[in-house]
Amino acid sequence: MIRIGIVDVDSSHATEFTRRINHCGIDEEQWVDGAQVVAAYPGFSTAVADAQKKNEQYTQTLLDCGVEMVDSPEALVGMVDAAFVQSDDGRRHYAPAKMLLERGVPTFVDKPMTCALAEARELAELAAEREVPLYSASSLRYSPEVVEVASGEAVGRVVGADTISPSKLAVEGIPGLMYYGIHAVEILYTLLGPGCESVQAIESPLGILVAGRWRDGRLGGVRGFVEGSAGFGFRAVGETGTRQEMVSAQFIYRELLKQVIAMFETSKPPIDVRETLEIIAFIEAALEAARSGERVEIPTL
Repeated sequence: MIRIGIVDVDSSHATEFTRRINHCGIDEEQWVDGAQVVAAYPGFSTAVADAQKKNEQYTQTLLDCGVEMVDSPEALVGMVDAAFVQSDDGRRHYAPAKMLLERGVPTFVDKPMTCALAEARELAELAAEREVPLYSASSLRYSPEVVEVASGEAVGRVVGADTISPSKLAVEGIPGLMYYGIHAVEILYTLLGPGCESVQAIESPLGILVAGRWRDGRLGGVRGFVEGSAGFGFRAVGETGTRQEMVSAQFIYRELLKQVIAMFETSKPPIDVRETLEIIAFIEAALEAARSGERVEIPTL
């Protein structure tokens, strides 16, 4: 049984992941086997709305599920076989993830891996140097609708796609596209794969619209809504058909956790970390394109 530790408890993911892994207070159809969350450092970011209230509520849920609280991220080392870095504030991810990787602890970092490409690259390089598994992803990557289309079964090879999601400013100082909007970017990359070379974008108080050009000529779009009830969805055009779907979130945490625990067991991340880096680079380039009004190149990673 793999022992998992959690760093930071200001995101509902800390409780939702623990319920599924520890089989605690959730329907059996949501259970994930092979691991147990045993300890957590109950830190939180004051940039998260209602952070202290959420932290107290989520910490109590973890205690109810048998999770021990510790007084620092470093205290987890030696107690656990793997770790989740889970603050809602992506700016808090770099330091504990770096510490865990340096100590050889396989690590899943909640989305976004970091809010800066330079930091994410450093983590990826450290993980490769130390040969420690590292993964970060949006759970929307594993929605059944996205998986089916990405596999080629539904519409053949995808030749173009557009995705939507909320893109609200939920954590002070973090652009909406880096927070909620990353879900739409991750769906787009799941459908098209890596290889975006440049982006253009326009932004208003109501949202952001991003167009990306892939190196093979395919085009992909992301629309993040600040106002309105957007939900998560996509339209994909394939070689044999077209599919337009709103994405079901019913089992996305379960399916993500299956992939993460498999990584902890095998030391093989589900996707190449360079794709995760490119997703962050895409978002940084899109934000710059929206500010400048110019097309922005995405660096080769």
